[in-house]
Amino acid sequence: MLFRSWALTMLQKHNVGYASTCNSVGQTAGFFMGYVLFMALESFGLVTLPGFLRFWSVVFVIATTLVAAFKAEKDDAGAENGETKKKEGNGDQADEEPDLGVVETYKLLWSILKLSVMPACIAMLLTSKVGFAATDAVTSLKLIESGVPKEKLAMLAIPMMPLQIVLPWIISKYTSGPRPMDVFMKAIPGRLFMGLVMAGLVWITPSFKTEAGEFPLSYYCLVICLYSLHQVALYSMFVSIMAFFAQVSDPAVGGTYMTLLNTVTNLGGNWPSTLALWFVEGLTISECVGLKDGELGSCGGAEEKELCAAQGGACNTILDGYYVETIVCVVLGLSWYLLWGRKTITWLQDAPSSSWRVVKTKENKE
Repeated sequence: MLFRSWALTMLQKHNVGYASTCNSVGQTAGFFMGYVLFMALESFGLVTLPGFLRFWSVVFVIATTLVAAFKAEKDDAGAENGETKKKEGNGDQADEEPDLGVVETYKLLWSILKLSVMPACIAMLLTSKVGFAATDAVTSLKLIESGVPKEKLAMLAIPMMPLQIVLPWIISKYTSGPRPMDVFMKAIPGRLFMGLVMAGLVWITPSFKTEAGEFPLSYYCLVICLYSLHQVALYSMFVSIMAFFAQVSDPAVGGTYMTLLNTVTNLGGNWPSTLALWFVEGLTISECVGLKDGELGSCGGAEEKELCAAQGGACNTILDGYYVETIVCVVLGLSWYLLWGRKTITWLQDAPSSSWRVVKTKENKE
C-alpha cells in the first residue's frame, strides 16, 4: 500500500491511472518469488519453509536499512524545518503535504471517514467480493482434495506469468481515463460466470484421474485456460479499483488515504473468504456406508469420519458444500450487482473530486 500511494507523487497527474499497473506487475513478481519459486525449490528438497522465510527476512531487513540510511526525502526550496513539503516527482501537482504526527494522522482518518461519499464507498468495498468468495477461497482446495498435486497447481502459475504481467498494461489503457470503474462493473458478471465454470472444473476433475492417480497433460492445459480467463476478470477489477483509488485520493495525504481504502478493500475480500471456508464443511452432506451392522449414519465432521472408518465403513459425499456455496455466492453477487452495486459505483464515480478531499489546498478549493 505504501508503493501504491507513492505512485500518486512519483507519476505525473495525467499518468496517475497507471499506478495500479506498477502495483500489479510488482505484486505478480513478488507472488512468483514467494510462492511459485518456493514450491519449485521445496519440491526438489533444496529449501525448507523456515529456511526460505529466514533468508527473505534477512534480505528485507538489509534492504529497508539501506533505504533508511541512504535515501532521504528532498524538500523543495521553500520548505523549512520540515513543516510543509511539496510532492516531488509530479510536475502537474503543487499540493502541500502536511507533516502529520500519529494523533494528527488518526484525526485525518476520521475526517476522511466523515466525507459524504465514504459510507457508500466503504459499503461497496466490503460487499463487492461476496459473489466470488467460494471460488477464490475453496476452488484450489477442492482440486487438491480431488487428487491434483499442490506442487503442480503452484507450477501452473509459471505459464500464466506473462499474462499476469501483460494484463495490467492492457487494462490500464481503459482505466487511465476519467471513468476507471466502468471496467470494474463490466468485469463483475464475467467473474461471477467464471465462478460457475470453476465449479464445473472441480466437478469433472475426478474423471481425468488415471488409475495410477495422475492427471494427463490435457487436463493441465484445461486448467491453465480456465484460470487464464478467471485472471482476466480478476485483474480487470483489481487494476480498475486501484486506478479509481489513485484518482479520488487526496494527493496531499495520498499515503494515508490510499492505505485506508486498500485496507477496507482487503477486508472486503477476506471476510467472505473466511466465511466460505468456515461453512463449506457444514453445508456438505455425507453418509457412512458399508458398516458391518448395515446401518447408515452421517459423517460430516472429522471425528465422525474417523469413527466411520474405525467401524469398517466409508464416508461418501452426497452433496458437496462447495457447490452449494458457489451457487449461493453467485446469486448473492448478481443480486448485489443488479439491485445496488452498479448504481452505487456509478454514483461514486460521478461524484466531484472536491467531495473526496480533506486537506484544503488551493487546488482542492478550485
